[in-house]
Amino acid sequence: MRTPVAVRPARPQDLDVLVSLSLAARAESLVGSQLCTDDGDRLRHQIGALVAEPGALGLVGLLDDEVCGLVLARIVGPSLFTDEVTVSIEAVFVAEGARRRGVGHALLGGVVEEAQRVGASDVLAVPLPGARGMLRFLARLGFAPAAAHRVVSTEVLQRRLDADGATPARRAGRVGLDDLIARRRRARAGRTSGASATAGTAAAEARQSRASTSMQVSRAEQTRRPRGSTTTTS
Repeated sequence: MRTPVAVRPARPQDLDVLVSLSLAARAESLVGSQLCTDDGDRLRHQIGALVAEPGALGLVGLLDDEVCGLVLARIVGPSLFTDEVTVSIEAVFVAEGARRRGVGHALLGGVVEEAQRVGASDVLAVPLPGARGMLRFLARLGFAPAAAHRVVSTEVLQRRLDADGATPARRAGRVGLDDLIARRRRARAGRTSGASATAGTAAAEARQSRASTSMQVSRAEQTRRPRGSTTTTS
């Protein structure tokens, strides 16, 4: 007899289970560090913030009334740039012992119901490249490749920017312009210096050529005697 599968919206009391499932997904992934943090307390805060976000969708899948799967998604649009509405799946995972029993399909079925309710024309999934099982699962359901999201704390981002020598945005344009002007000045100075050196070399060669010619003429005049000055001695 097939075990009944159920899907319902996530509740505040499900948060600990959602954290456990997310950590299990992290441990299975080849790139788990890109999936989520391994700090349970911090992960609890992040999941809570994601589910509480306007337009967020959090669903849990159950077998025999026990939570064994999750879907975290967002309703995106309409916006200033598009009139279309999209459901973006941030995470989908089913515990290992509950797989191949319809939980994943039931969770995505819940996503489809929400997409239809809000009039979304597309469902976007963002699995990590290393999540091969999930990629195959989504491919079988007709999903095309999509980009992945990244997250970083404000403090870490600020430290990394400072370490890389980044400047405030309001000064970035001026710094870039000053650097460009300085490079052009150096290039002009190099060209001018090169031209001056070439001109100096050419002048020196010309002077040397004139001096050589003058010396040759002088020697010729010294060795040449006029015909009328020839004396014959008998």
